[in-house]
Amino acid sequence: MHEEKFEKLANIKRQSEIGGGEERIEAQHNKGKLTARERLNLLFDAGTFVELDKFVLTRATDFGLDKKRFYGDGVVTGYGMINNRQIFVYAQDFTVLGGSLGEMSAKKITKIMDHAIKNGCPVVGIIDSGGARIQEGVMSLAGYGEIFYRNTLASGVVPQITINAGPCAGGAVYSPAITDFIIMIDKTSHMFVTGPEVVKTALGEDVSFEDLGGAQVHAKYSGVAHFIAANEYEAIDIVKRLLSYIPQNNMEDPPYVIPTDDPNRIDNKLANVIPSTPYEPYDVKQIITSVLDNNELFEVHQYWAPNIVIGFGRLNGRSVGIIANQPQYLAGSLDIDSSCKAARFIRFCDCFNIPIISIIDTPGYLPGIEQERHGIIRHGSKLLFAYCEATVPKIAMIVGKAYGGAYIAMSSKHLRTDINLAWPTAEIAVLGPEAAINIIFRKEITDATDKVSIKKQLIDEYRSKFANPYVAASQGYIDAVIDPIESRPMLIRALEALINKKESRPFKKHGNINL
Repeated sequence: MHEEKFEKLANIKRQSEIGGGEERIEAQHNKGKLTARERLNLLFDAGTFVELDKFVLTRATDFGLDKKRFYGDGVVTGYGMINNRQIFVYAQDFTVLGGSLGEMSAKKITKIMDHAIKNGCPVVGIIDSGGARIQEGVMSLAGYGEIFYRNTLASGVVPQITINAGPCAGGAVYSPAITDFIIMIDKTSHMFVTGPEVVKTALGEDVSFEDLGGAQVHAKYSGVAHFIAANEYEAIDIVKRLLSYIPQNNMEDPPYVIPTDDPNRIDNKLANVIPSTPYEPYDVKQIITSVLDNNELFEVHQYWAPNIVIGFGRLNGRSVGIIANQPQYLAGSLDIDSSCKAARFIRFCDCFNIPIISIIDTPGYLPGIEQERHGIIRHGSKLLFAYCEATVPKIAMIVGKAYGGAYIAMSSKHLRTDINLAWPTAEIAVLGPEAAINIIFRKEITDATDKVSIKKQLIDEYRSKFANPYVAASQGYIDAVIDPIESRPMLIRALEALINKKESRPFKKHGNINL
């Protein structure tokens, strides 16, 4: 009796599921790219994805759009389970009008984002789009504005993750930029405000898509991309791994994993990690991986501002955020990029109840004309602001140098860090010994006949008296000086002591971080 109606439903479903048609699907595959639905099949647990708004059509009729109406309107939206966790998603379909955003496709995306906010679930967006649908004019631009507004409402409420799986240009780049994490695919993803043709017209410069806004550019130089994947399969794996460390929303704790690593494990190698010669480089990741469960660090922003390391790990099964100075690059000094990198990661961890572990070895803020002119004062203040603002458990461990303003900025007791530990190799002072004695004993050095000997004597005396953790410990600024080999158990015990921490702050609409 209702066979025709059921047949019509099946026919519309088929039309929707082939997007722009077999020819365009083949073209997508020829570029080495998956279709929107193929990506979602990889992302979600088998059989759990539920598609919404499958039958949506554009309402626009100008410039031939009345003859180019596709079910779904260029974006696949819905929800499902990723490792048994409810996730909302949208995936732009490049086979339909180049994945361009129109009025109705924007409404589909904002509907998904509204659901995610109301239900406290992460949002994953897969970008593969030519940008605004020119034929729809201001309606397309209005759609982007509505998406940006939802991105901002969701920020700090539910995690937002973006996979850039193709082009992303013009105003379209700003939605991913507001989200928490961006994953780009090498040789496939491109992001830029203005494309190569506009750059050539405006500036007379020839530049390729890859050199202007490829994954390598944004992973290494701009800091736009948090992760770079070799292909779409790896990008999907990064999303799944990332979700394993973060909660559903700001009201929940991060996922707990039953630990398989001994919480009392000690590492004798840590006794010799810090070089005996000051300023000799070493890899701080030796310390990070030693203390974390199963020696696993999930690094974020690996290639940008490498003088600071950030990422996720676990201590006795609990998710933590790691911030560590990296002496292998710029001697571990803080500069503009590293300050911004660490500050935003700290704020993410604080939003989503992830305790923060800081490992410190820095000679200070990077000096120089370029840093001053580009605003090291302004950008460096972000790090201070972020640490001060964070109310999650904060644990710091000074393993080497902690000089001047960088000592304060890197999770010092004065910024209300809960537990501050130090190794015997820690050097806490206003200045390093060499710089300090040149100021304090300028006259004595100038008047000395053997300047080399007197300087060596004064440096040794200064280092013995001040460049150590004990002066700070005598004032209660360091809670405990520990044997390096016991770092893991000491960090775990500190974390477990703080796990129920509650801290209130004065009521405010929001702070005014110096952006």
